[in-house]
Amino acid sequence: MEVLGEVARAVLLTADPHAKRREARGLARAWRRGALVHRCDATMPDQPARPDAPELLAPSQMPRRRKGGSERGRIAMLHALAHIEFVAIDLAVDLVGRFGGEFPRAFVDDWLGVAADEAMHFALLDRRLRALGSHYGALPAHAGLWEAAEATADDALARLAIVPMVLEARGLDVTPATVERFRATGDEASARILERIYRDEIRHVGAGTRWFEWLCDERGFEPAATWQNLVKSRFRGSLKPPFNDSARRHAGLTQEYYGVIAR
Repeated sequence: MEVLGEVARAVLLTADPHAKRREARGLARAWRRGALVHRCDATMPDQPARPDAPELLAPSQMPRRRKGGSERGRIAMLHALAHIEFVAIDLAVDLVGRFGGEFPRAFVDDWLGVAADEAMHFALLDRRLRALGSHYGALPAHAGLWEAAEATADDALARLAIVPMVLEARGLDVTPATVERFRATGDEASARILERIYRDEIRHVGAGTRWFEWLCDERGFEPAATWQNLVKSRFRGSLKPPFNDSARRHAGLTQEYYGVIAR
């Protein structure tokens, strides 16, 4: 039988976006079939493989997206979201490959399910871009999305605190307004895709919160205070309102966590 960690490493080392998408979903299927040994001792790469396009730029070099309903603006937004979902495939797979041996099988169930979701989200967004005459890779993309993984490569608790409970949770805050902007321009097809992603991301943040609390319990830590300390020490940005308190609460991420340190 193949080994979970080795197959996860192979996904991370796959550069082509569509091959990565297929391999991530194949990894999830193989795990569900019981075709993989639950062992995660393979070394994960510091950086996943990346395709030649899109060009990756520092945040300060990224073109500013114009607000409004032009097709060009909508394409730029969809491309940015597609890049986020592409990187999210690697974030979920790396979480399993790097830390999966520290957790029960249910952890791997959850996060390979997340990886499959992110692969599906990427496919939906790229398909929509193509319907609008573009594609993933046609525009520059943010180079810094992997930084959170690098900053938390040594500790599963830190990774859970920052990636699902900060970065994905931020998606819950901003996506409803983005959906409404697309809908206001008559782009119902894009709005429906983003609504689908939003519903899935609530579940992803919920998985992050649940496993963060599980690991805190294993280590004898108080969850909210531990999360706050990790965010202060491992996250380069700041937590800024407005927050989608309802969606966060639905995911188990209550104001007890973020209300104290929000700016």
